[in-house]
Amino acid sequence: MKRSGPLFTLLAGLLLALFMLSLNVTSGTRSTSTGSESSGDVVSASPTPTASPPSGKPSPSPSPSPSKTAVPNADYAGRTDDDSSAIAVTLRDGKAVAYFCDGKDQESWLKGDVKADGSMRLTGQNGNVLTGDLKGKRIRGTVDMGQRKYGFTADKAVKPSGLYRATATVRGAEVDGGWIVLPSGQQVGILNRAGKPSPAPRIDPETGAVTVDGQKLTAKPVTP
Repeated sequence: MKRSGPLFTLLAGLLLALFMLSLNVTSGTRSTSTGSESSGDVVSASPTPTASPPSGKPSPSPSPSPSKTAVPNADYAGRTDDDSSAIAVTLRDGKAVAYFCDGKDQESWLKGDVKADGSMRLTGQNGNVLTGDLKGKRIRGTVDMGQRKYGFTADKAVKPSGLYRATATVRGAEVDGGWIVLPSGQQVGILNRAGKPSPAPRIDPETGAVTVDGQKLTAKPVTP
């Protein structure tokens, strides 16, 4: 019986050691698991960029493209290259009216737009077309009269040179007259009586006064 005492003591010590060992193992496992779970909860994120506060100054608006300036208002008059006819062109606010006349029986009124670069394409009845370019104080171009095309040069005109027209009823007939007063003072025009053309009588370039079949009329400057 005396030998069983130390044996029980040794057995008790062994059981205590096993208990302590199992306790340490369990605590280490829990600590490791807890640490893993804690580290899993932490999410690394890049900082969110914040918008810069407005400076208070408005953004500069794009500068508008430079506008093209229309050609200046003016009158032009001249003759065709073969000297058979006269031409007059009046420009107003980007519009143009022109008159081609041989002073006998061929004439044409034409109109259209003038581009900022001075180019123009004017049209009239019967498909007549005037194309021209304004360079400096001169218009150079052509007039297509259908059966024939005429080149011309028209220089800037100073009053009383320019383009005139008069319309009225004389002795029951519709009268329509067109006149080109050239810088030299020469006049070229046609008077239509009921649609029949003939050379026009002279006008007073200072007043536009003209007498047609005994009736006094006034030819006025033509504008688009």
